[in-house]
Amino acid sequence: MRRPFTNDFSWSKSRHEKFQECLRSYYFFYYGSWGGWESAAPEAVRELYVLKKLGNRYAWAGSVVHDAIKDALLDWRAGRTVDPAKVEARTHKLMREDFKHSATKGYWTQKYRKTFSGLVEHEYGEPVSDEAWKQNWETVRSALGWFFGSRWPELARGLKSAQWLEVDAGADFSTFTLDGVKVFAIPDFAYLEADGTPVVVDWKTGKARDGYDEQVLGYALYVTQRYRLPLEKVRASLVYLNDGVEHAVHVDRDAVEGFKARFTASVARMRELLADPSSNTPKDVSAFPQTEDLTPCVRCAFRRPCGREAAVAAMKVA
Repeated sequence: MRRPFTNDFSWSKSRHEKFQECLRSYYFFYYGSWGGWESAAPEAVRELYVLKKLGNRYAWAGSVVHDAIKDALLDWRAGRTVDPAKVEARTHKLMREDFKHSATKGYWTQKYRKTFSGLVEHEYGEPVSDEAWKQNWETVRSALGWFFGSRWPELARGLKSAQWLEVDAGADFSTFTLDGVKVFAIPDFAYLEADGTPVVVDWKTGKARDGYDEQVLGYALYVTQRYRLPLEKVRASLVYLNDGVEHAVHVDRDAVEGFKARFTASVARMRELLADPSSNTPKDVSAFPQTEDLTPCVRCAFRRPCGREAAVAAMKVA
């Protein structure tokens, strides 16, 4: 018998960041939108569910790059040849199709591809110049160009079957348990070097920012649990594709203990806002106030149900 689909409590770096940024947005994303995929869902719940799946053009560019690199790595793993020019052309075509789907707001009525639904810029009619949209494609093209000219393709092609661990395996697979809590940690690429050293890699299309090292520490914990590997041997790397920079993340006991301490504090704060922690039932929405800082609202998909659409529009005009 199939297990009922329930809204179980879990933790991820992105969930922690949303919790830190705005409690109302956090509530809408993880609780208010729950069940919005059902045909009989209330209109307000359905709206939150559709909106939570929207991204902005910068996140879209990053997602497209990740998907293209994932496909290339899987092809190399299977022994197939990859033509960078064809990857670029296929990716450009995909983005054109994505843009059309989003611009017509097809996400309200149609199912589309799993890793893309639509863009907040289209949902809220934001004025984005043609040049800005073209720049978004240039970000993707540049990232792919650097990747295919880097050391990574040769490294991937040279891996033996037993050295491959994962290529962005997804949320259904890449989880581990920490202090009884399900943690999502999905490395973009994980493999073993010839001497058995485990390596986890995260591709980035944006600039370096606080929190990225923390994210990769979670990946290190994940691979040590799933593959029963010694933590002290794990190497981790953040690869900034558009800057052509690789940043090694130090993985040792102190760093991991620090991660665990911050994780424990984060979980405790989230659970304080649950009426029933055992069933992950939240307190009333009033316990999740809006942020006083309007800056995050500019990129938030929930600005309409939150009542801040007009305020954000005024900020963009000013």
